[in-house]
Amino acid sequence: MMDYAPLILTFKLSLITTGFLLILSIPLAYWLAYTKSGIKPVVETLVSMPLVLPPTVLGFYLLVSFSPSNSFGAWLNETFGLSLLFSFEGLVFASILYSLPFMVQPIQSGFSGLSPSLKEAAYVLGKSKWNTLINVLLPNMKSSLLTGIVLAFAHTIGEFGLVLMIGGNIPGKTKVASIAIYDEVEALNYGLANHYSLILFAITFTILLLVYLTNGGYLKRFWK
Repeated sequence: MMDYAPLILTFKLSLITTGFLLILSIPLAYWLAYTKSGIKPVVETLVSMPLVLPPTVLGFYLLVSFSPSNSFGAWLNETFGLSLLFSFEGLVFASILYSLPFMVQPIQSGFSGLSPSLKEAAYVLGKSKWNTLINVLLPNMKSSLLTGIVLAFAHTIGEFGLVLMIGGNIPGKTKVASIAIYDEVEALNYGLANHYSLILFAITFTILLLVYLTNGGYLKRFWK
């Protein structure tokens, strides 16, 4: 019998991670798009590392860092009462780091693609930097925002190695759909593994298809 808890947990993790990433990525992408700082290449490299770094490498260092025997892990526990190993909170933290470039890079490209005259005109009209960002720049890069949101959401859904190392395999707490699929394959329950896989495939395919249709203007032409 199929247990829907891993699927629910997966989408809960993806939604929370995507929300945090959107809040963090907009100011970071804005800075990367417009800064002249000499440390920009270093920051861009760090942000992009999860694209090429094996998830087990990041998972290993987070595992060591979050351990109660480590000074950082002990500090988190004593100061904030946080124990990030084998917890949902740990999965969220790890997912934010691992999916960061999938949100930052599309938004950074969106900022870079805007005409400089938009900012200049807003400043001439007396708008503050914050007002310009919220009411002028972001509304003109909706497709970049949508792309970043969807890519981060979909990427979080597909995580396996990182969440396994940080969260383990605790039913109802850290057992997400990708781990459930692995468990069923190990138990030779291919039928159940197929059900989990098919649901994830169908949902991610539909989300990505809607993004491409929206960004390509197909939906607008269809409804005319």
